[in-house]
Amino acid sequence: MFRISSWICALLILASFSHAQADSGELVKAYKREFAFLAAEKAALAKRIGSLKGETEQKTAAAKAEVDQLQGAVMRTAVESERLEQMLSEVENAAENVQEGTEAVSQTLERVASILEKQGVELPEPPGEADKGNPQGLELAQLQKAMPLALSALRAENAVHVDKGPFFAPDGTRREGTIVRVGGIARYAATDGAAGALAPAGPGRLKIWPKSTHPEVARALADGKQPDHLEVFLFETLDKDVEQQQDKTALGIIKAGGSIAWVIVGLGVLAGLMIVLRTVMLLLLAANTERLVNRITPAVQSGEIDKAVAICRKSQSSAGRVLRATLENLDRQREHLEDIVSESILHETPQLDRFASTIMVMAAVAPLLGLLGTVTGMISTFDVITEFGTGNPKLLSGGISEALITTELGLIVAIPALLLGNLLSGWSEGIKDDLDKSSLRITNLATGIRVSEASMRPPAPATKATDVSPVAS
Repeated sequence: MFRISSWICALLILASFSHAQADSGELVKAYKREFAFLAAEKAALAKRIGSLKGETEQKTAAAKAEVDQLQGAVMRTAVESERLEQMLSEVENAAENVQEGTEAVSQTLERVASILEKQGVELPEPPGEADKGNPQGLELAQLQKAMPLALSALRAENAVHVDKGPFFAPDGTRREGTIVRVGGIARYAATDGAAGALAPAGPGRLKIWPKSTHPEVARALADGKQPDHLEVFLFETLDKDVEQQQDKTALGIIKAGGSIAWVIVGLGVLAGLMIVLRTVMLLLLAANTERLVNRITPAVQSGEIDKAVAICRKSQSSAGRVLRATLENLDRQREHLEDIVSESILHETPQLDRFASTIMVMAAVAPLLGLLGTVTGMISTFDVITEFGTGNPKLLSGGISEALITTELGLIVAIPALLLGNLLSGWSEGIKDDLDKSSLRITNLATGIRVSEASMRPPAPATKATDVSPVAS
């Protein structure tokens, strides 16, 4: 039984093995068919890639050729553009030259017309063959016809002519007399009571120049003589009046500065007066101090303190009062005496510093007033510009003068006041130091201390107080 079962199992195993071999053969065949299909696909793709590569190379070559063609066209276009730009520049230069020539012709024609007008000659009409539709050609033809007349007029104008005609005397009266015309740049006039160089006085009118100091020159020319020297007033045209420049005076400058200028001037005068008064006061105080010390020194050295006090009482000055206080308190302790002297000097300080602060305030206020005048002057100038414009400079000169003059006056007052005020303050401090030194000198003389001897003594111990006893008078 066991053996039969074993044979059956062996047969089953052989059957299953045979079936497996049959299945593996089918799988191999399937793999081979798939491999063959993939190989065919690969070959087709390789062929297609080759064809596409060839097409791409052909298109690339065509594109390069087209790019080269376009670059050549661009270069040709750039060269043509440069040529056209150069031609345009030449055309523009030619047009500018034509325009300048046209303007030169027009200006020359206007100048010729003015020359002929001075001679009473009208500008001639252009010739009949001139092109009426060409304004530039018409002006050129007219200029060619008028140029000979202008040259002859200039030759006549440049000569010296003696005529009779009207002019204005320095007092403003109209006179008739001999007028000597020297070309177109100078005139002389001579008549009874008035002679001299002439200057333009408006459209076509003449006046004797007020600053003409040699009337004999005009009389000699009128008589046909040749003077030793010529006093000439040259002018360009008779159309504009030539005004005489007024000489500037201090009063005129102040008036041009307006009301603020008067305030600054008044401030300056007051500051100057205070500086003079303070200078005189300090001179007297400085002189009295030195002189008074020299007068009382012998009395103090001889011990006559009462006599020295009497001399100081008669002085009636700051030095006299300080030295009298020193002499009257010689019997006190040295520290107390120094306090008394310092108090006396403090009492005299208001007199020594009189007007000092006022002068410095004026020195500070003066430029501020000048700045105020500058602001008001500029406001006036802008008001005139708003109403009349900027065509007439004379209308603007008033505000500008006020603006600049007040600043100038403010600085003229401030700078000397500041410098002198500081110098006087330093002088006052020096006088205070002199009062202190004089008091110390009198104290040392009265107490018998000699500076040279005191400087040779060894210093006193720190724990021991030094007391200088006064010498009995």
